[in-house]
Amino acid sequence: MSQPPGFDEKAARRVEAVYTTADVAAQRGVLLEIVAPQPGERVLDLGSGPGFMTLEAGRMVGEGGAVFGVDKSAPMLALAQERCASQPQVSFRKADALSLPFEDDGLDAAIISQVYEYVVDMEAALAELFRVLRPGGRALIMDTDWGSLVWSAQDAARAKRIFAAWDAHLADPHLPRRLSQLLHGAGFEIVDSRVLPLLNTEYPAENYSHGMVSVIVPFVIRKGGVPKEEAKAWAEDLMVLGERGEYFFSLNRYVFLARKPGV
Repeated sequence: MSQPPGFDEKAARRVEAVYTTADVAAQRGVLLEIVAPQPGERVLDLGSGPGFMTLEAGRMVGEGGAVFGVDKSAPMLALAQERCASQPQVSFRKADALSLPFEDDGLDAAIISQVYEYVVDMEAALAELFRVLRPGGRALIMDTDWGSLVWSAQDAARAKRIFAAWDAHLADPHLPRRLSQLLHGAGFEIVDSRVLPLLNTEYPAENYSHGMVSVIVPFVIRKGGVPKEEAKAWAEDLMVLGERGEYFFSLNRYVFLARKPGV
């Protein structure tokens, strides 16, 4: 899928590390409960990344089903293929959200987690999703609204500059606010919607926000025009707050379960 500029092998490894955190693993479990892949179903994991969701969905559909991981990033696809090598029912394809390599009405379900916020033409992306789902097929969509971010900082002005630069990696950092309208416009019915918060009140290496620092800092330096010294000072500030017991991070992700009308 449309990934941040400069999404190379090193960046893929950093994202993979974030996906192993307990916060993200727990959310992955909730998403799979909501979309509930069934034995024998054909499921799309759009923007499959390092393949964690694809792996678990593959176990749920079993050998009689199929899970198709789709991503634009060659480094991500390499990680995912290695992760899912033991599951013959899982396969991967390099493709874009605007041109899915599947026949009309051929898929039972789709999982699109943290992907559409990178897509400029959402109307076209949802039309393509609608096309490949069978009548009655379901789509699980989750994206972050970065306007919900609350992150402690000793230098609030510096943190604001970091976050403004980070927003540039997305086509729409506030996409969830438009998703209901967009989904209805594409012909979908919305079956369920809910918020999944990420909350860290401590700063161990095992939590989501700690992992995200290693993703944000290189991006804002290379692509956001933030001086290296400023980005590193922001990261060091978070460590100090963690050591003092004054750390706080909260961010909301929004989930929509949509259905293509029909049987």
